[in-house]
Amino acid sequence: MNDRLRISAISYLNTAPLMWDFEHGTVGAQFDISYTIPSRCAAALEAGSADIGIIPAAAYASIPGLVILPDIAIAARRAVRSILLVSRVALDQVRTVALDTSSLTSVALTKVIFSRWLGGGRVFTPMPPQLDIMLAQHDAALVIGDPALQVNRNRFLTIDLAEEWIRFTGKPFVFAFWAVREAALEQAGKSDLAAIFRQSRDHGLKPNSIQTIAASWGPRLGLTNADVKQYLTEHIEYHLDSETIDGLHLFYRYASECGALPPAPAVRFHEAPCSVSH
Repeated sequence: MNDRLRISAISYLNTAPLMWDFEHGTVGAQFDISYTIPSRCAAALEAGSADIGIIPAAAYASIPGLVILPDIAIAARRAVRSILLVSRVALDQVRTVALDTSSLTSVALTKVIFSRWLGGGRVFTPMPPQLDIMLAQHDAALVIGDPALQVNRNRFLTIDLAEEWIRFTGKPFVFAFWAVREAALEQAGKSDLAAIFRQSRDHGLKPNSIQTIAASWGPRLGLTNADVKQYLTEHIEYHLDSETIDGLHLFYRYASECGALPPAPAVRFHEAPCSVSH
């Protein structure tokens, strides 16, 4: 790799295992890495200011010229804890919803769930993720990522949107994955990007790595080490397999049908630069 590829990563706890080798190994020196929120990762790829990004699944539907690194995702097979609809009224009384602008996917998922299963007719308003302000002006609020982990669930009605999706569809939900601009693949040369990112994920999920992440992130978020470890090992799914891909296709279909997203292109995966026997 002659020139360093530019990675746009997400500054949330749930991406820490994915970034393990880039932050703790030597591979990070091969890339230029910046951190932001999910929606801005997508914007950086679209603008060409990043070559690789961990983008909201929804962004793939609207940004042309992307391929997905295989087998790696931020997904959920059960309650995810960090994608919440927080309401100050009973769910059937919700008429106005403030939407955290940090993630395109969670916004689309909220609209899908209301349109398909909870009844349409709600008014959705994009807002910065400041829960008290959101709820002062709306019946309910979508909050994602680290702020969602800090919500006092005794104070409000909280609905885990991944859990709702799984309950209604029986399928996992995919929130994000690594995507690469096709234009940058030539620059990658013979580097096996899929293997580099997959290995980083695998190293980041080792027990010692999870312990290190918990010790660093727990105090930052006001969570116990046990809470962080449970979140990363039990609530987040980091593999993109056939079952999660089925869930992704279904999300794209439902989101398009209710107008939350444009029709998604075919899901295309990046392949290793040279053929390898398996």
